[in-house]
Amino acid sequence: MPSAPTLSHPVRTPGTPEAVAVDPALVKRAVKAAALGNAMEWFDFGVYSYIAVTLGKVFFPSGSATAQLLSTFGAFAAAFLVRPLGGLVFGPLGDRVGRQKVLAVTMIMMAAGTFAIGLIPSYATIGVGAPLLLLAARLVQGFSTGGEYAGASTFIAEYSPDKKRGFLGSWLEFGTLAGYIAGAGLVTLLTALLSTEDLVSWGWRIPFLIAGPMGVVGLYLRLRLEETPAFAAEAEKAEASRPKVPLREMITGQWRALLLCVGLVLVFNVTDYMLLSYMPSYLTSELEYDETHGLLVVLAVMALMMVVQPFAGALSDRVGRRPVIAAGCAGFLFLSVPALLLVRQGSLFAIALGMGALGLLLVCFTAAMPSALPALFPTRVRYGSLSVGFNVSVSLFGGTTPLVVTALIGATGNMMMPAYYMMAAAVIGGVAVWFMTESAGRPLPGSPPQR
Repeated sequence: MPSAPTLSHPVRTPGTPEAVAVDPALVKRAVKAAALGNAMEWFDFGVYSYIAVTLGKVFFPSGSATAQLLSTFGAFAAAFLVRPLGGLVFGPLGDRVGRQKVLAVTMIMMAAGTFAIGLIPSYATIGVGAPLLLLAARLVQGFSTGGEYAGASTFIAEYSPDKKRGFLGSWLEFGTLAGYIAGAGLVTLLTALLSTEDLVSWGWRIPFLIAGPMGVVGLYLRLRLEETPAFAAEAEKAEASRPKVPLREMITGQWRALLLCVGLVLVFNVTDYMLLSYMPSYLTSELEYDETHGLLVVLAVMALMMVVQPFAGALSDRVGRRPVIAAGCAGFLFLSVPALLLVRQGSLFAIALGMGALGLLLVCFTAAMPSALPALFPTRVRYGSLSVGFNVSVSLFGGTTPLVVTALIGATGNMMMPAYYMMAAAVIGGVAVWFMTESAGRPLPGSPPQR
């Protein structure tokens, strides 16, 4: 296969490589396996958020509900602090040995960390050792997740035809939403069927213990994957002895793309974690809304997002990634306050309407980002550079969102803090969109055209 210079358009001109035809069956298998594996991981990761109030009672000393929630979300945020370290390990490794092998390892570690949480004794049983063990398990989860999203989005992007990359990439977040729905559905079922005493005593362990068999399934799916055409071509070009890509090349050599990546991921993950991870606890702890009904509303919002997701991905192929992402930024800037006011109104209809509006705006990011982010970097450093940019941004801004917003509400007493936080993120994301280059319908940098 001829070497591939960076291309700015899919039209072939003299001297450019011929378009590569990818077997549609391989594309479908790659997208399905990556999305299903991602669903497995985010079931494990999301359950922690949905059952946060109960975990506060199990693992932390008795005190105010706000203090317990802060402690639980503190452990949640701690996992994000090690994500950049996981990205620094798994990202470059994925550029050296292949995407498929690294994705299998992250699957094993995530499932093991989640399964371990289900085995930890409570604070009442072993005292301070309980929250310390919880923190250790969360750190294992965070480290493995450092290589997950960048690898999965890179895998799908490198397999996809140029004109369908947005549509196919959108299925990655479809898998994420499916995992979230499975986690939320299970927690909701347990909350409805069990008494508070049973849930605190043993019921909370069930979602975490399910991670064991789910991890085996996810590992099987990922071991059946084949390497992407882009990575295979890069490896063949360098004849298996290609030198290790220096960290300096992945970071300083890609500084502009990294800054754009951080800005885009910031608005994506702040709004994502605000809606899907924080809002169930916000409804319960801050607004004193019935826990089961709050989870059901979020469950319905995620189901709505799943329906819209593929259509929004296809739209990004037609009109471009930039218009779709810009629409999401503008929506969060102008509609966050009205949507949260609806939520605070308290009726089921108002809460569903406000949450539904935020969910549809979030689809602008979940549908376009999986194809937009890998297109920021060339093949040789794509996994590594994307891992660094993505995880730094998620660690500093996304994963800390529940903790920061809970603390801000506690410090100011202002229940509108979630809206103001999303608005600030939307401004930063809008700046990043302004400076990014449109990638829809074009080959990935460093790769030949694909059809």
